[in-house]
Amino acid sequence: MTFDIVTIFPAMIEQAVATGIVGRAIERGTLEVKVHDLRDFTTDRHRVVDDVPYGGGPGMVLKPEPIFRALDAIEGQRGRPLTVVLTSPQGRRLTQAEAERLSRLAHLVLLCGRYEGFDERVRERVTDEISIGDYVLSGGELPALVILDTVARLVPGVVGDEQSVAEDSFHRGLLDFPQYTRPAEVTTTRAGSVERATTLAGPGPVDPAVLKVPDVLLSGNHAEIRRWRKRAALSRTLARRPELLSEADLDEEEREILRELVAERDKGVEYGRD
Repeated sequence: MTFDIVTIFPAMIEQAVATGIVGRAIERGTLEVKVHDLRDFTTDRHRVVDDVPYGGGPGMVLKPEPIFRALDAIEGQRGRPLTVVLTSPQGRRLTQAEAERLSRLAHLVLLCGRYEGFDERVRERVTDEISIGDYVLSGGELPALVILDTVARLVPGVVGDEQSVAEDSFHRGLLDFPQYTRPAEVTTTRAGSVERATTLAGPGPVDPAVLKVPDVLLSGNHAEIRRWRKRAALSRTLARRPELLSEADLDEEEREILRELVAERDKGVEYGRD
């Protein structure tokens, strides 16, 4: 899969994609990521990409002509129609399902916004607008990197263990179950104990806490481990993101477990802290 990213801060993108899973996929040739400096597509000596908004108001607006030239150049290089994604707070929310849809494309162009945004006419060349959340960032580079990483890891061959991708949070509409590794027990201090010791007696010793891996994960009983993980994932989702369950892809066993969890919740049983 190939990505073309248009930005006025190419170093932000280039440094980020040089390492990690995406960087290794680029080295292997599984991904191609090309970063374009929008200022390279200006025609004036000062390489200006923005101007004041018509009608007045604060801030600056990205001019349409450099973006159109950039898209023309990319289409000329790629030799095919472009799928152009605008990073925008007005776009659809990025979800795992959206990432999966985009990962099936052969090529993607990401336009990184800045200042007060794009001249509205840029949208005539845009296929999709995507938002990564309801908050304001300084520019579209971070959203573009989020989209790139989310989509790229779904491309076959990018992540070495494709089973881990299939079991990620949100893949079926559920949060992931808790994960543990060695050692089976660790000793630490509870945050509450530290706070109590400091408040009541001033700085001093606090009660240690022994944190253990759940016994079922040490049992070697794969059927019980599988069910525990299903229950833990459902419990966590019900506690933290219950709205996801309305569209989650659950099997019959999971639906049964969910009914049990809802019944326990209605009886006042504490859940979601596995």
